[in-house]
Amino acid sequence: MTKAEKQRLSEIDICDLFITPAIQGAGWDQLTQIRREVTLAPGPVIVRGNLSSRNKKKKKFADYVLLRESGVPIAIVEAKDNNHAVSHGMQQALGYASILDVPSAFSSNGDAFASHNKVPSPGEEVESEIALDDFPSPDVIWKRYKKYRKIEDSEEALVLEPYYLDAYGKEPRYYQSEAINRIIEAVAKGQNRLLLVMATGTGKTYTVFKIIWRLWKAKKAKRTLFLVDRNVLADQTFTNDFKPFGSVMTKIKNRKIDPSYEIYLGLYQALTGPDEEDKIFKNVSRDFFDLIVIDECHRGSASDDSAWREILEYFSGAIQIGLTATPRETKYASNITYFGEPVYTYKLKQGIEDGFLAPYKVVRYHLDKDLIGWTPEPGMTDDLGRDIEQRTYNQADMDRILVLNQRTKLVAKCVMQLLHATDPFSKTIIFCEDIDHAERMRVAIVNAAGKLAIDNPKYVMRITGDSVEGKAELDHFIDPECKFPVIATTSELLTTGVDAKTCKLIVLDKTVKSMTTFKQIVGRGTRIEEEHGKFFFTVMDFKNATELFKDPDFDGDPVVIYEPGDDDDPVPPDPEPDPDDSSANEDEAPYGSKKIHVSGGKMVTESYRDYSRKHIRQEFASLDDFISKWNSAKKKEAIVKELEEYGIELPKLAEEIGKEYGDFDLICHIAYDAPPLTRRERADKVKKRNYFTKYGEKARAVLEALLDKYADEGILTIESPRVLKLTPFDQFGTPVEIINGAFGGKEKYEAALQELEQEIFEPRQSA
Repeated sequence: MTKAEKQRLSEIDICDLFITPAIQGAGWDQLTQIRREVTLAPGPVIVRGNLSSRNKKKKKFADYVLLRESGVPIAIVEAKDNNHAVSHGMQQALGYASILDVPSAFSSNGDAFASHNKVPSPGEEVESEIALDDFPSPDVIWKRYKKYRKIEDSEEALVLEPYYLDAYGKEPRYYQSEAINRIIEAVAKGQNRLLLVMATGTGKTYTVFKIIWRLWKAKKAKRTLFLVDRNVLADQTFTNDFKPFGSVMTKIKNRKIDPSYEIYLGLYQALTGPDEEDKIFKNVSRDFFDLIVIDECHRGSASDDSAWREILEYFSGAIQIGLTATPRETKYASNITYFGEPVYTYKLKQGIEDGFLAPYKVVRYHLDKDLIGWTPEPGMTDDLGRDIEQRTYNQADMDRILVLNQRTKLVAKCVMQLLHATDPFSKTIIFCEDIDHAERMRVAIVNAAGKLAIDNPKYVMRITGDSVEGKAELDHFIDPECKFPVIATTSELLTTGVDAKTCKLIVLDKTVKSMTTFKQIVGRGTRIEEEHGKFFFTVMDFKNATELFKDPDFDGDPVVIYEPGDDDDPVPPDPEPDPDDSSANEDEAPYGSKKIHVSGGKMVTESYRDYSRKHIRQEFASLDDFISKWNSAKKKEAIVKELEEYGIELPKLAEEIGKEYGDFDLICHIAYDAPPLTRRERADKVKKRNYFTKYGEKARAVLEALLDKYADEGILTIESPRVLKLTPFDQFGTPVEIINGAFGGKEKYEAALQELEQEIFEPRQSA
C-alpha cells in the first residue's frame, strides 16, 4: 500500500489493518486482553437553567486498553489516521494512562508505535519509536506494571485473582477497578487496616462486592462480615450487589451467628449492645472472621468509645476495610487515625468532572429572624400561655427551642415556589431538626402545595423512624417508577444508605454539626438517572450549611450559588461539634419535648428579580456600559453565561416579565428600568429599514429567515452553528452550501450575522 493510499484510510481502518494485527502479533489475546473503543468517562453534565446536557468534548475515550487479566488494565494505545505523526496521540494516551495509573502508553498512525515507559531501565529512554513488529508482549508490559506498582512476585497470584464475571456483561468503571486493585494489592502486601474513600453515589457497595469476591475465591477470606448501621442498607446489599454469593451468604438476625455460612451481613446493633449478654459477636472465636468490611465507617466506628470499635478490636486479626464518603469525621475522631491514609480516593469533584455524578446548584435562603435573631417582648407568652425566656433566639434555636410557625410556612412556600418553577413532581427530601419539625413541615407543605396535595394524598409524606406509614412509603419514594411520594420530610432516617436516584432537590432546614453529616445529606442527590431525566440536583439551604461545610477540594464547586436574602452578610450558626454525630439519632427519640411555639410574625426573603437586578448592575455599571459590551461581544452567549455564573437564569426572568422578550430587553428592563421591546417588535423594525437590499436573493432569504428565527426563539438560536440545519434553512441547501453559495465563505457569513445583530439591537431602540 502506497503512502497516499494509506493516508486516505480512516482511523478505524488504520486500527483494523495495522495496529490490531501488530498487537495480536506480540502475543496479546484479542478476546481477553485487548479492549477496543473504551469509554473511561462519559463527560461532565453541563447545566443551564433547568436544562442539562453532556459535554462530550470532555469524554474520556481510549482506542485501546490492554489487560493482563479481566479488570487489570496495564497499558493504553491511542490511534490516529495516517495523516498524523506517529506520536501525535501520545499526550492523549498519557492522560488516559494517568487515569488508570498504568506505566505504559503508546501512540500509532499505522506506520510505527511511539512508546512511553514510566519505569525505564538504566540507559533506556522514557519515550522512543518502535516498529510495528516490535510491539511489547504481555509479559514485558506486565513486568513494567509490577515494577511501577511495586508488586512482588509472591503477591502476583492474589493480584491476578479473577473478577466476578457478570452474566449481563456489566464491568466496573475505571475508578472502581482502580479501587478494587489497590485494595487487593495492599492485602497482598500484608496490610490489614485499609480505608477506601469514595463519594456518595459512586458505587461503594458494588466495588466492595468485587473486593470480597476476589479475596473469597483466593481463599484469603474464608469468612467475611459486612457491617452496616441501617436495616435498609443490609437488605439492599443482600438482594442487589451481593446476590451472586447466593447460598453462602446470610443476614445476621435473632441475635445469633450461624457458623455454617461464609458471607455475613450484619447490623452492629444486632451484634452488640450496652450489656455483656448483648455482645453476641463474642459467641464466636476471635479468628472466626478473616475479613470485616465497615460500611459508612465515618459514623463513629473509628472513635475509641464507639460500639463498632469493640467489634473491630475483638476480631483484630482480621483484614479490616473501612468505606466512607469522607476520610475525616470531626476533631474528636478520624477514620485515618484507625485505618491509616486512604488506599484510594475518588472525590465527588472528580465524579462530576468525569460525568458519573450529578453537578449541583446551591440556593441559600437568609431568613430575617435567622439573621438578626428574635427577642420576645417583656412578659410575652407562647401559644400554651407559658412565659418565654427573655433572650435573643438565633438560627441554632429555630425549630429546636423556638418554633416560629410563620418561619415553617415560609420555608414550605419557598420549596413549593422552586418546585412550581421547575417541576412540582421532582423527588425532594426536606431535612428537619427532629420528628416534630418534620411533621410540622409536612403540614406546611400540604398547605403550600394546595391542589397537588389534595389530589394526591401521598404527595408529601413524613418518613421518620417513628412513622410506620412513612417508612412503608420509603420503597416507593426511592423507586424511579413510582410517582408518589414526591416530597419526604425527615430528620435522620434518609441521611445515609437510601439510594434515591431520582432525587432532584435536597432541602436543608436542619442544623448540621459535622462535615460528614453534610456530605451524606448532599449525597442523596448525587446519582445520575438518565432514563428518568435526572442529570443535576439542587441544594436548598436555610441553615448556611453549604457555606460552613464547603469543601471544594473534595466536592468541587456548585454550578451556581444563588442567595435570595437581604443585602446584609448572613450570620452563620456556630454550633459546638458533636464528639460523635451518629450517636444522636433523633428519628429514634420521641418528639414533644418542651419547645416554645409562637404564631404570627413576618418573615421575608429577597426576590429573584431584585437579586438579578443587583448582580447585573455589579457586572455592568450602567445601561450604556451594558449596551456597549453587548454590541461588542462577538457572541451574545458569552454575556448570558457571565450572568449564569451569578445564578441569573434569563428564562426564569422571562416567565416573570414575559416570554416574548429577548435576553437583551430582559436585562435592560430588569436592571435599568428601560422600556422593553419584544423580539417580534425588534424584528419588524429591522424589516422596515430595507436593510436586506444590499444582499443577493439567496443571502437575503437566509437573513430574513434568521431574523424570523430570532423573533421566535431568541439570539442564542441564531448564533448556534447548528441553526442552518433547522427548518426552514434546509430548503436552501446544506449548511456548507448556504455559507459558501449565498455568502461566499464562513467569514462573510459570520460578518453578515454580526451586522444583522447590530441592526436588531440598534442603540436607539433600547430607549
